[in-house]
Amino acid sequence: MQGAMTALITPFKNNKVDEETYASLIKRQIENGIDWVVPVGTTGESATLTHNEHKRCIEIAVEVCKGTNTKVLAGAGSNSTHEAIDLAKFAEEKGADAILSVSPYYNKPTQKGLYEHYKALAEAVNIPVVLYNVPGRTCSNIEVSTAIKLFNEVENIIAIKEATGKIENVVEFCAKSKIAVISGDDAINYPILASGGKGTISVTANLLPKKVADLVHTALNGDFQTSKKINEELFELNKVLFIESNPIPIKYAMYEAGLLPTLEYRLPLVEPSEENKKKIKEVLEKYL
Repeated sequence: MQGAMTALITPFKNNKVDEETYASLIKRQIENGIDWVVPVGTTGESATLTHNEHKRCIEIAVEVCKGTNTKVLAGAGSNSTHEAIDLAKFAEEKGADAILSVSPYYNKPTQKGLYEHYKALAEAVNIPVVLYNVPGRTCSNIEVSTAIKLFNEVENIIAIKEATGKIENVVEFCAKSKIAVISGDDAINYPILASGGKGTISVTANLLPKKVADLVHTALNGDFQTSKKINEELFELNKVLFIESNPIPIKYAMYEAGLLPTLEYRLPLVEPSEENKKKIKEVLEKYL
């Protein structure tokens, strides 16, 4: 489990998933050297998709990536273990290469609860499972010791998307285990890779897939100087793409870049403020 991975947005048209645009966005990722696409994660507005829409997005990703070198890491998370298992089984059945599962949100499980949740999820499928730790959204933190215990005791738990912003977590993972650490924070992609991370799940890659792929691939090939330079070049864009809650800015940026025919969000998400639209456009001019 390594490489450049894109946390795909979900385009809408008339409040429905725009399947044609979605497929074309995935093809663009493939053409620009992305190793994995990640449908229906946070960036894909999974929290407001119906289960049928969620599953259809996985199907489309698998269909488009079939026969290419790009794999599918399907979002399969829920605050309900049985719902997460249902999504995971569907993803496996449809041909996804692995699943990404966010720590259960809202109900604030204990570390034992998190362990049992992920153990049950992983044992329900045969494909690899990637833990997704983003406590700033979930109020549910997977402690390093819990993640390592899962890695050591559950055969198909192989990686963690680390989105805590804590480099010390990455260092501890790499010092104490062989779990693959995947960056979940574009601003610190390079520091995580330089500390032993194996890849990135990037929001920015929706817009600049080739640049993010180059950042990751150079680091994995030991060319840290080039990787660092790319990370620094992307800093201003990475920063403005989180000026409001993700994926509000990235969808607006892609619309302004001509990559989306319509700009739609699912409530409660709405368009950026006029002030922030101006800021996003000003930064985009430097990259496009």
